[in-house]
Amino acid sequence: MAQINTFVGDLEFNRERILSFIDASEEMQADIVSFPELAVTGYPPEDLVYKPQFVEDNLKEIEKIAGSYPDTVVIVGFVDKVKDKLFNAAAVMHKGKVQAIYHKQHLPNYGVFDEKRYFEPGTGCFVFDLNDVNVAVNICEDIWFSEPTSNLAKYGGAELIINVNSSPFGLDKFKERQDNLAKRSKDNKVFVAYNNLVGGQDELVFDGGAMIFDPDGELISVGKRFEEDLVIKDLVFSDEKRKPQKSEEKAIACEFKVATTVKDKTDLEEIEIKTLGRDEEAYKALVMGVKDYVHKNKFKKALVSLSGGVDSALSLVIGADALGSENLIALFQPSDFTSGDSTEDALELAKNLDVKIEQLEITGLYEDYLNLLKPYFEDAKMSEAEENIQARIRGNIVMAFSNKFGYMVLSTGNKSELSVGYATLYGDMAGGFSVLKDVYKTEVYHLAKYRNTVSKVIPERIITKAPSAELRPNQKDQDTLPDYEVLDAILKHYIEEFKTAKEMVADGFDKDVVYKTVAMVDANEYKRRQAPPGIKITPRAFGRDRRMPITQGYIKR
Repeated sequence: MAQINTFVGDLEFNRERILSFIDASEEMQADIVSFPELAVTGYPPEDLVYKPQFVEDNLKEIEKIAGSYPDTVVIVGFVDKVKDKLFNAAAVMHKGKVQAIYHKQHLPNYGVFDEKRYFEPGTGCFVFDLNDVNVAVNICEDIWFSEPTSNLAKYGGAELIINVNSSPFGLDKFKERQDNLAKRSKDNKVFVAYNNLVGGQDELVFDGGAMIFDPDGELISVGKRFEEDLVIKDLVFSDEKRKPQKSEEKAIACEFKVATTVKDKTDLEEIEIKTLGRDEEAYKALVMGVKDYVHKNKFKKALVSLSGGVDSALSLVIGADALGSENLIALFQPSDFTSGDSTEDALELAKNLDVKIEQLEITGLYEDYLNLLKPYFEDAKMSEAEENIQARIRGNIVMAFSNKFGYMVLSTGNKSELSVGYATLYGDMAGGFSVLKDVYKTEVYHLAKYRNTVSKVIPERIITKAPSAELRPNQKDQDTLPDYEVLDAILKHYIEEFKTAKEMVADGFDKDVVYKTVAMVDANEYKRRQAPPGIKITPRAFGRDRRMPITQGYIKR
């Protein structure tokens, strides 16, 4: 199983990546090699499939791949076209041509998935004979339902089901996949080879982790997480357990027979089955998301506006791990409200990472703004307006650096702030990509502590001091917001579980805090619509997962 990092829309790049992994599998004397769902187009191709030329070009790439390897059985995902209908498909290639095509039957249409917008559901199945072993193919969501798997095993006599996927990363999702696949293989007494995409694509990260389960539901091989990998495994089919007879009740066609030349194989080293901790896998997902977004969008360097706080610190460290310290620049823009501790911490962090840092004092610019506005503001006391001017000055400067030098600006706000609108449009929200957009504040601290166990680069005071935007004297986040432990718990209930305010109050949360929090979430949809894209790691990320109207009158607590 070749779990590769594809590039959406770059068909030639994807073809060359596929061919290189076929070469590698041939060197390992593999009988069959599979690639992820829609590997030719990259996943998800979204509205690119509405371009007729794109679909035609993807079909030409399939023919090129098939013609390059006449003696190898290859399974590749692509967009198929039958008359005027499009299908999420997998081609089985052998002897220099496409021998059979499988169309995905269960099209996900929830969360980040819009497959019913683009594709028709498939209806046919096939089982083919590979060196006297019955092999079947299906795609991603099909393996999550019992019927497609049982049909292949019961009616088609399948002994091995190869399932090709582009399944996005989510916290705790890897264990969910394992449990489901173990049940499918055990219930149907078949080997299940689950291949998965790896890499970042806009807000999504695909974590690889290809898996093979034996007919007893045991995990016998697993691919690397967050890395390209070629997962190779010799499967032994017990004579007393095979060969299942096909039922006459509902025949599934054996489209073709494959007899490859099998050489003596050397013993293959077992791949270590390693479980990543929650913080480690989340961190790896963020690093991969940043790396692929920056590189695939043709940027070489990135910029982070460093404040001395934990959010920008973690964003800078992730950026350095993703891109290399030499490809990152930090801008530190103090004002009269910036504490000495923040200055020291920001400079120490940059030094620890060996990241170039530029210090630009904004006090003079801030005073110029206030003088300009004085005739209009003089009878009003200081408010968020003056605070936000500082944030917007900083946003303006980082975007000037981006325009002049071609830096990708990595914005640093977290999900808790974005949820309740504790962020400044065109200020700290300015940027091309949001590293922590789907990371709650409490989890920011967890990830910062985790990263320091790898190598201690984040100054301890950044993690332990009270969070502050430092936009007015002695400001603390908790002057405006509930304690983050309480806030994040309410946000998770409201955003991810759709709990009402009344239900949360019944669960023991303070009524005033709940109602205030829910009101802030509802009132700030307009800000979230204007935020840069960011990496999804939770079940309901802002954007494609959660699509609330900005203008709406349903206020139900």
